[in-house]
Amino acid sequence: MVRVSEITKKYGSKTVVDGISLEFQSAQTYALIGPSGCGKSTLLRIIIGLIAADSGTVWIHQKPLSEQPIKSIRRNFGYVIQSGGLFPHMTCRENAILPATYYRWPSDRIQDRLSTLTRLTELPEDALGRYPAQLSGGQRQRVSLIRALMLDPDILLLDEPLAALDPMIRNQLQTELKAIFQTLQKTVIVVTHDLHEAAFFANEIVLMKNGKVVQTGPIQKLQKDPADPFVTDFIAAQRGHLMTGDGDKA
Repeated sequence: MVRVSEITKKYGSKTVVDGISLEFQSAQTYALIGPSGCGKSTLLRIIIGLIAADSGTVWIHQKPLSEQPIKSIRRNFGYVIQSGGLFPHMTCRENAILPATYYRWPSDRIQDRLSTLTRLTELPEDALGRYPAQLSGGQRQRVSLIRALMLDPDILLLDEPLAALDPMIRNQLQTELKAIFQTLQKTVIVVTHDLHEAAFFANEIVLMKNGKVVQTGPIQKLQKDPADPFVTDFIAAQRGHLMTGDGDKA
């Protein structure tokens, strides 16, 4: 579904992404994780085409991203950021249907899709008529998710989608998001700094450091067969909060 080949990105003298090659398979969930500044969000933005790599290639459906029309790219991806990225002057309904409005879907098709996604995300119907500032953080992220899914993209990218939420709401949305991922069977790439969240969501974890991939695999592989002392140190730093994807203490 998605492949990145020898991706490098520099800002001045600092190499933020350093020769990364990865493959993301259909209907699987991946977590990009690592210390702040390790390049995980930059890599996500390169994959979606928001910024250009200095070298290397992103492949979507076995075609280079650079050779695909921008409208095709936008239809392939859904994107959710930490703050939700909702327009404050628009109602939540207007925010949610913005992609479909841009592509000039007929009103009945928009309403059918909106109703389906509202049920899927468990967003109260009356929330759609409000403005983002009138909703809770969890409800705003649900609206942002609806907008990301509106065009039924093949690939869903989430950049620290729950980091700004309080722990109880975050835990609830983690459970709901995982159920949504399993229901939709899309390729999902989540950026997070929380190893528990990565283990809960992902079929495969991509652990990064200083712009490089240190190790990939399920959490059990990282725990039992670390490829580098950094892997052990990173897991140990979060051990008190770490649980396996099945909900058991690791």
